[in-house]
Amino acid sequence: MRPGDRIAVVAPSGPAEPARLEAGCAVLRDLGLDAVVGKHALDRVNLGSPGPVRDDWHRLAGGDADRAADLQAAWCDPRVRAVICARGGYGATRVLDHLDWDALSAAAEASAASGGGPKILHGSSDVTALHAAFGTRLSVTTSFGPMPAGVIADLGPALSDGGPDGTLDGLRAALFGGPVALPGTHALRPGRAEGPLTGGTLSLLAALLGTPYAPPPAAGRIVFLEDVAEAPYRIDRMLVQLLQAGWFDGAAGIALGSWRDCGDPAELDSVFAARLGPLGVPVLAGVPAGHGPHQRTLELGAFAVLDTTALGPPDAAALTLRAPGGAR
Repeated sequence: MRPGDRIAVVAPSGPAEPARLEAGCAVLRDLGLDAVVGKHALDRVNLGSPGPVRDDWHRLAGGDADRAADLQAAWCDPRVRAVICARGGYGATRVLDHLDWDALSAAAEASAASGGGPKILHGSSDVTALHAAFGTRLSVTTSFGPMPAGVIADLGPALSDGGPDGTLDGLRAALFGGPVALPGTHALRPGRAEGPLTGGTLSLLAALLGTPYAPPPAAGRIVFLEDVAEAPYRIDRMLVQLLQAGWFDGAAGIALGSWRDCGDPAELDSVFAARLGPLGVPVLAGVPAGHGPHQRTLELGAFAVLDTTALGPPDAAALTLRAPGGAR
């Protein structure tokens, strides 16, 4: 991307809090981008049948068709260089059946042919459903990272101070191009691996199995996994589900991100070692991406190198990705 490019902020999942969404959009504008907000981004509906909105019930950012319409309009608009998801939550899987995939594919091809490069789809958490579907159906890489109504809303002071901030620097590299290097904290199984990066939020990957939008098996790929507010036994169950489905067969390596509010870290390491260790591939833990106050950005589909031998020097990177390219 270049300064002055237009980005569209849409809400395919949960509703954004207006003040936080505006604060996040202000950060994006301060980065030199022309941020516009989708028509339905601030809508609110409940999960079930239409009716009065109840704050004590779970809410979505508008009806399924409306959320899909915002996403599709942004992606198919030739003036828009990137589509940024406002926040996660729940609801992205429900928009998938409402999208015109032929139109989305044609827009992706037109963008690539224009000389400006493929469009960017950016978001995380529940947006994993969109990453998987866009990667499989449109053959584009996608950007997994912080969102405007989430952590980006808190980056204003870092931008004003001009000081180093890993989240901001990672976002800037993802949007404008540049090397991406993330340090892990410890290896559950040592080694080195390389291949395209796949994965995302574990609960969404499990939820997509058996659907037309499931990501392809991880053979030859480095798998990134993270989640939030999931008990260790539930994480174990989802890993077993993916293992029994054969999804991990032939994976080149595993990178584990943040597991915020997921119980005792020692128990999690034990679960990961027991379930993923038998795959016989490098497993790196403590990659600073996922949920929490510090969220680096990863390009799913990009070529990555995972090297646990880099652990040691404080600034050594254990997971590196090529400069964003946009095509798988």
